[in-house]
Amino acid sequence: MNNHSPILLEVDPAQIDNMAPSEDVVHRLQRQAPAPLKSEKRAARKTDIEPMTNRVCETLDILQMVEALECQNGGLRRVDKERNSLEVQNKSCRVMIVDDEEANVMTVRQHLVRAGYENFIVSTDARQAMYLATSELPDLILLDIKMPHVNGLEILRAMSIDSNLRNIPVVILTAASDPKIKAAALEMGANDFLTKPVDPVELIPRVRNALMIKSHFDQFGKQKAQLEETVRRRTLELYQSRQQIILSLARAAEHRDNETGNHVLRVGCYASIIARQLGWQTEAIEMIQQAAQLHDVGKIGVPDSILFKPGKLDQHEYEIMQRHCSLGKIIISPFDNRESELVRSHARLGESILNVKNSPLMMMAARIAQTHHEHWNGNGYPLGLAGSDIPVEGRITAVADVYDALSSKRPYKDAFPRQKCFDIMADLREKQFDPDVLDAFFACSAEIIEVQLSFMDE
Repeated sequence: MNNHSPILLEVDPAQIDNMAPSEDVVHRLQRQAPAPLKSEKRAARKTDIEPMTNRVCETLDILQMVEALECQNGGLRRVDKERNSLEVQNKSCRVMIVDDEEANVMTVRQHLVRAGYENFIVSTDARQAMYLATSELPDLILLDIKMPHVNGLEILRAMSIDSNLRNIPVVILTAASDPKIKAAALEMGANDFLTKPVDPVELIPRVRNALMIKSHFDQFGKQKAQLEETVRRRTLELYQSRQQIILSLARAAEHRDNETGNHVLRVGCYASIIARQLGWQTEAIEMIQQAAQLHDVGKIGVPDSILFKPGKLDQHEYEIMQRHCSLGKIIISPFDNRESELVRSHARLGESILNVKNSPLMMMAARIAQTHHEHWNGNGYPLGLAGSDIPVEGRITAVADVYDALSSKRPYKDAFPRQKCFDIMADLREKQFDPDVLDAFFACSAEIIEVQLSFMDE
């Protein structure tokens, strides 16, 4: 060693912050270290400090790396925690074991018990497998293939056509190595295979994986059910809102000459009863019940002097009254392209609504509003249509509307007795009314009367 070489103290970087040398140590080191020459002082100090500084920097870099790794590991630990929580839940899942050899059943069960599983459904009789699966609804089935009476493939086939069982994961336990059997099992819905004798090293992770898949599938099923319930509820809300809007629009016209507005409710109910008697489908029956309520919406455009006139209308007034059919069609009919663009230019907020090309309900309501005063013999208004050229919903509403007009009090008349109403309508058969529609009306007259009593005007 050179007599003028400085003495370097080796220090563990991890102990730098905590190290505080005593004064005795410092004095002893000073006595042992010869004083450097003047020309060597600066170099000696630099030589002493550089190794220490480098190690401190290395230590800080290591600490930063450790901190970054801990942040990453924090996310991994959260994932592991969630996974472990799911695994703990899966340990309580019900595992069904079906094998004709009791020793195999006990062996598999013992392996699973050691892994923490505790709920089992076991059977050595394949004939009971479907009954047990249906009644117990296990979370996983471990199924043997070659069994007397009923083999595993037949059980798989039966499960595949049962909506309650087809989503239960199945792990096949088999000593067979025939690829055709494996292909058939996979085709019928098997999820995995284990070769006998069962190795617990393979059994445990495969059971765990199958149960985790089942757990995720069940969660998806719950979310789907919740979404379907939300859609159903929102659809019902939209239906109720639409029904209220239709009723409000109908009453806006009807309140002009009827303070209660029950006329529109009765006509809608009468029309649905007649349609059902004619064999209409449920959806169409519900549609005409709503659409028929708008049959007189065009009265909004009829002056009060005509609408409330107690006596007979003159020719000019009658022509104005007849316009309510055309006005009703104009009010109800969906916008054409030009009108849609015009409205969009002033109200972008409603653009999504106007993008709907047509509404079957409103289209039917428009046809009813325009044709419910047409006559079977062609003497009606406003178009003078006859026979089957008149839309059937217009013919149905015509019968419903006339009966309600006859049986209700109006500014120009009192309500007629029920039998007189029926006699007048019978006289108008094949003149004003479609005979088939009129026959349907009379066939369900008891229901008609029940509705009339339920929605009587005050």
